[in-house]
Amino acid sequence: MCKPDSTIIKMSNLTIQRDKIKILESVNWQVNQGEHWVVIGGNGSGKTTLLNALIGYFAPSKGEIDLLGERYGQAHWPTLRKKIGLVSSSLRQMMADDEPALISVITGKYAMIDLWGKPKPFDCKEARNILRRIGCSYLADRLWSVLSQGERQRVLIGRSLMAKPSVLLLDEPCAGLDPAARENFLQFINDLGQEKNSPTFVFVTHHVEEITSIYTHALLLKGGQVLDSGPIKKMLTSAKISEVFGKNFSLTRIDNRYRLKLKS
Repeated sequence: MCKPDSTIIKMSNLTIQRDKIKILESVNWQVNQGEHWVVIGGNGSGKTTLLNALIGYFAPSKGEIDLLGERYGQAHWPTLRKKIGLVSSSLRQMMADDEPALISVITGKYAMIDLWGKPKPFDCKEARNILRRIGCSYLADRLWSVLSQGERQRVLIGRSLMAKPSVLLLDEPCAGLDPAARENFLQFINDLGQEKNSPTFVFVTHHVEEITSIYTHALLLKGGQVLDSGPIKKMLTSAKISEVFGKNFSLTRIDNRYRLKLKS
């Protein structure tokens, strides 16, 4: 069993199989406290399935998942799930158009979509404090339908923080954002990750340009298997990224940001 004071996530020989097709196969991965990870892979590499397994939406066909010292199948996963924050484009689409941002943030405490009943005064106070922390106090009473894509992503971050998560999963959070909104959001995440009590970040992407300076490690996926994992500077090389995507790429790092160019 993993130690909760040092190991945040541990996957041991994890295999996810559906209809005789192995979506993930023999995945071994460990995330320790103080680390922020990037998960990189092309379409169909198993990135989203990896997150769904971690959240408990997909049961392991083989292998084990340990989260915060608890093992899948032994712990009460719906309760443990409340310690995981999630920001994804799919979640963004599930929010109610007529819901104020303040209520959207509050729902994160209970890991639900749509708040049941009248919000508690204590929850409202906490949600306002979080909106202030993420620079979105002005959005408290605005309906979801009128928020920009960038504002929605920030509100979803606030929603995740409402539950005081130990892990924050970012599943391609920049999808649909224009370049300016994307850069603002990435800077916001970078600042948040540098806070003293920041949760552990797991950032899923296939765009290396979105990787900022807070990330310490990378997991490379290809065809449902781990191609490699480790410190980010060893993982993000032209050779490894070319192998991930099956094309000959040149990867450069300028001002703590990565740039990818397809070689002719």
